[in-house]
Amino acid sequence: MKVTETRLPGVVLIEPKVHEDARGFFLETFQRQRYEEALGRSLDFVQDNHSRSRKGVLRGLHTQRRHPQDKLLRAVRGAVFDVAVDIDPDSPTFGQYASALLTEDNKHQLFVPAGYAHGFQVLSEVADLEYKCIGYYRPEDESGLIWNDPEVAIDWPLREPILSEKDQRLPTLAEIREAATTA
Repeated sequence: MKVTETRLPGVVLIEPKVHEDARGFFLETFQRQRYEEALGRSLDFVQDNHSRSRKGVLRGLHTQRRHPQDKLLRAVRGAVFDVAVDIDPDSPTFGQYASALLTEDNKHQLFVPAGYAHGFQVLSEVADLEYKCIGYYRPEDESGLIWNDPEVAIDWPLREPILSEKDQRLPTLAEIREAATTA
């Protein structure tokens, strides 16, 4: 597999080796030893998630405050514009983002370590995103970053996304920075 660093520490694009012929294809979507060697860290995934969304849906940007999760993401159907944002005010890359196009055709994966806000926008008529998580989902611990924060200036492919009410109320980077200084 090919591993490409992004501008954010620890966020990497993974291109698995695909064996394809006239019958179809085969690939390993996760093999613990190989992925641990490639990422230089242990990986103890405890939860797998699967989401289906229609074109224009934007989910995110999500994180958990006290129990953040590492995520290994891939589109198994359709296409998504996938994004990770550094929301650690003490980080030199605070407010920067990395993005990747994940599609059923390119079979790429994005590894997003704990501590980053994560989200994606669906570009195809429908998309299924599967992701492995290190750490359990805890709804009471949810937080994130508003999708259209001008300070981050993510260049989303579709300008008028479909959002949940919860995602419309996420904080700005300035609010995250302020909360960190008063904590």
